[in-house]
Amino acid sequence: MQRRKIYAIIYAVMAAVFYAINVPLSKLLLDHVGTTTMAALLYLGAGIGILIMSLFNKGDNSREDKLNKNDLPYVIGMILLDIAAPIFLMFGIRYGSSANASLLGNFEIVATTLIALLIFKEAVSIRLWAAISFITLSSIILSYEGAGSFQFSYGSILVLLATICWGFENNCTRNISSKNTYEIVVLKGIFSGAGSLVIALILHEKLPDIIYIAKALLLGFVAYGLSIFLYVRAQNILGAAKTSAYYAVAPFIGAFLSFILLKEKLSVTFVIAFLVMTIGTIMVVLDTLLRNHTHEHQHTFTHTHDGYTHTHTIIHTHPHNHYLNGEKHGHHHTKEELEKGHEITFDV
Repeated sequence: MQRRKIYAIIYAVMAAVFYAINVPLSKLLLDHVGTTTMAALLYLGAGIGILIMSLFNKGDNSREDKLNKNDLPYVIGMILLDIAAPIFLMFGIRYGSSANASLLGNFEIVATTLIALLIFKEAVSIRLWAAISFITLSSIILSYEGAGSFQFSYGSILVLLATICWGFENNCTRNISSKNTYEIVVLKGIFSGAGSLVIALILHEKLPDIIYIAKALLLGFVAYGLSIFLYVRAQNILGAAKTSAYYAVAPFIGAFLSFILLKEKLSVTFVIAFLVMTIGTIMVVLDTLLRNHTHEHQHTFTHTHDGYTHTHTIIHTHPHNHYLNGEKHGHHHTKEELEKGHEITFDV
């Protein structure tokens, strides 16, 4: 089980790295591609790319349960939210700073966690509440334009709307994350992309040149397809809130790439927001690591019965953070546990 968690953490971090390139590269492509068309091509690239992957991984594909009619509400919710979210994001990137948009992506942690708490009753620790406060404060700082009056950036507000949509979408996906990952990502990509493309046509956006279509599809496959695929795999083991915690590195990578690729200016406001966001993100990651880390203990019991000496070993694990200060603690074991056999494993 511990090995599965380690793989899940690796998947979540890789998903974050792949997604991080989305905002700065999308900003570059938006000079040549319509906003809603861009959102459509990104998801179509994801769906088509993962569909091709599934054809070469039929063995891996067949080991997971298929989606069924009971999953339909979550699938529909996932698709509709994935139509809205990238459109909000693309408009936010077009009208705002790429670095701001990248960093604001961490508000998705807040949205995902609060929805997981209120609707799906996932536990939220004190540390996570503190992290949510810091991330929310940073998001407010990034959204405020200053300029002599209390005015908010339209670009930042649109990005925040995108993160809220993805917060709901993460929790929809959480409920089907144990099902076939290829199926989930292909449905998400093809239908969300097609829905966005229909909206683009209604808005009379022109199709870009083939070279930009190809670039947008490729970006979609990497930044959305591979990222979503790995995210779903991680979420199946870690849960929605915990996976989002590891995914939190993506905005920082995206912000760094924005300054490198787009030559955006580093403002004082951004630096303050960055520091506040960093504190919140570190608290999220620490909360996840401390709540998931377990430590194994082994106890040996010896007793005499009918003239013979019997030795039994009991192995148990407990959350490591309960005993970080080296405090003494005890565990109760029943007579049945002690007499059952030489090795008993259970969680405390």
